[in-house]
Amino acid sequence: MLLAGMAVLPWYRQDGFFSGASALMQGLGGKTWLLPGVLIAMALLALSFQQGWRKGPAAMALVIAGMVTLVAQGFAIQLNGPIWEGLGTLFPAALAGQSGLGWGGFVSGLAFLGLLSELIAARGFCRGERFASGSVVIIVALLALFVFFPILKLGSAAFIGPDGFAAAQFVERLTATELWRLNCFQGTGRCGVVINTVVLGVLAALFSTLLGLALAMLVARTNFRLKKVLRAISILPIITPPFVVGVAIIVLFGRTGIFTQLGADIFDVRPTRWVYGLPGILMAQVLAFAPVTFLVLLGTLEAINPTLEEASSTLGAKPMKTFRKVTWPLLRPGLAAAFLLAFIESLADFGNPLVLGGGYEVLSTKIFFAVVGARYDLGNAATLAMILLALTLVAFWLQMRWLGNKSYVTVTGKSDAGLAAPVPQIIKIAAIALIIPWVAFTIGVYLIVVGGGFVTDIGRLDLSPTFRHIVTAFSFEIGSEGLRLYGSAWDSMITTLWVSGIAAPLTTVIGILTAWLVARQDFAGKRAFEFGTMLSFAIPGTVVGVSYVAAFNVPPVDITGTMAILVICFMFRNMPVGMRAGMAALSQIDRSMEEASQTMGAGGLATLRNVVLPLIKPAIFTALVYSFVTAMTAVSAVIFLVSARHNMATAYIMGRVENGEYALAIAYSAVLMIVMILCVVLIQVLVGRRNLGRRKELQGAAVAPAE
Repeated sequence: MLLAGMAVLPWYRQDGFFSGASALMQGLGGKTWLLPGVLIAMALLALSFQQGWRKGPAAMALVIAGMVTLVAQGFAIQLNGPIWEGLGTLFPAALAGQSGLGWGGFVSGLAFLGLLSELIAARGFCRGERFASGSVVIIVALLALFVFFPILKLGSAAFIGPDGFAAAQFVERLTATELWRLNCFQGTGRCGVVINTVVLGVLAALFSTLLGLALAMLVARTNFRLKKVLRAISILPIITPPFVVGVAIIVLFGRTGIFTQLGADIFDVRPTRWVYGLPGILMAQVLAFAPVTFLVLLGTLEAINPTLEEASSTLGAKPMKTFRKVTWPLLRPGLAAAFLLAFIESLADFGNPLVLGGGYEVLSTKIFFAVVGARYDLGNAATLAMILLALTLVAFWLQMRWLGNKSYVTVTGKSDAGLAAPVPQIIKIAAIALIIPWVAFTIGVYLIVVGGGFVTDIGRLDLSPTFRHIVTAFSFEIGSEGLRLYGSAWDSMITTLWVSGIAAPLTTVIGILTAWLVARQDFAGKRAFEFGTMLSFAIPGTVVGVSYVAAFNVPPVDITGTMAILVICFMFRNMPVGMRAGMAALSQIDRSMEEASQTMGAGGLATLRNVVLPLIKPAIFTALVYSFVTAMTAVSAVIFLVSARHNMATAYIMGRVENGEYALAIAYSAVLMIVMILCVVLIQVLVGRRNLGRRKELQGAAVAPAE
């Protein structure tokens, strides 16, 4: 593989990934800085014929030298020439510069990483498990390239001014009064941007987790007759572009909104702009994030082995005591994961504060306007991004403190999973009382979303029916030349489906694999590894988008404007969801089953495939659904990464909203939602449901109302 990357595959991508000369041919043709890598590859090939070469110092030295050479030659010579004048004297051909790496460069880098994982596994890393070692090495390398490198490149701008290094300017930005003032708590003015962000994040996470728990309880532990309806309604906010929910809330509760006008006519209430600010943003975020917490908590509830609850009831405990002493403590990993995800989502949310923010400033919009506003201030944007990262780290630390070192294992493989205990009647009633207003509000919003695309102008309440917006977006013709697409939205829809369809399974694979490594493997630096996986999720999409453009618009990884950068962006933005869902499920599954598999001779990959994955299907479903629909509806990051050739649906919708074409934006969103619903159903069919051997004929009794 290494020799193929060096001697066969094209090294540069100036003429496309699959065209051009290899590193060997380029080196012999004058680009001599490529030849050391070729020589190292040949030396490794010769060394591999020696017995015990993996444990020898020569192999490790050659692999490290090869990786250093690959990175150095990529960054030392840019598109317009070398970064140091001396390199031009040493390598005259470098004065002409070099383009980004092609398949040869990427395959060679992957081969070096594979060799490194082999060598450290031979020295006892991950207890000598080659699959686990390789997974850790590959994921660390991907995180370094696609998470740390862009953020470090952007973050360096916080300490660099027009005249070079400027630490004083960084301190001035960091301590600005507009960020930290507490006037709002004294009733004398507005709070600072950081305070606003924290207040919004805590409230959104709290209400979202509470709603998600109520939904999960009703679906998993009651005989509530409308479970399928609740599942369907809970999915709707996930599959809706953020701008459209904001528009729907404005249409309902804005100064000239439907309910606002009804209130003015019936109750003689003076219309106000109350929806613009914290109330409006909070409504939109809770509507959007409650389904995410529901999916996480549903997976946690389904992963709990009911044997303990059954034993508690058998010993005479009342349903409420069983819930308080047994079920609730076992829910702690899921609750912590759901709250953390909702909090981070709130910090990173860009669409809702942009549409509904009014005078309520948060960090994500502040960063956006620092980058795209009239005054381009990348240093200020980088400083704000570092504050946002610090808030996430505090939330992550608090989560770890709350969970502590307790064990939440319930699935051991040693007995039948038993019967799921129904929730106490008082909790069921409280959950229904909490869910009914949310369901009513959601239905109201989606009546606007569905109907708004089929009226002349929903923004001005011109409700005369029309199909003009659908025709504008998705007109087509079937003639002698076959199917021809004329609508203005087709290109963005097709691109979005391709990007989401590729990104979702890749995101799930890397997220679940990372969860397994963190939860089941012991290796040096595991805590840092876990933190690295959460870093991309903590940074707002606007910052991710700008940092990707800054990092990948020039060699050696020159992928700006391609579909690859969109897929990669979604992979590393969304992998923490699959990782957290997987860790919550794995925390309740005893290691003994995996140890039994390994005792029977199965390797790490076989154990993961045949034992672990069937037991965490709810987590897999969560990761697939979330990563797919997020890729379909994300806007904050991709707005900087789309191009004329690869446009995304959300970028198209954002353009329509900015132009005041609300009806066209809503019509496109309605079609997008239908497509995503069909895709979510397909994912459910492909993933299937987990069966822990519960007695199906008694499941009806398991959810019977408590006496």
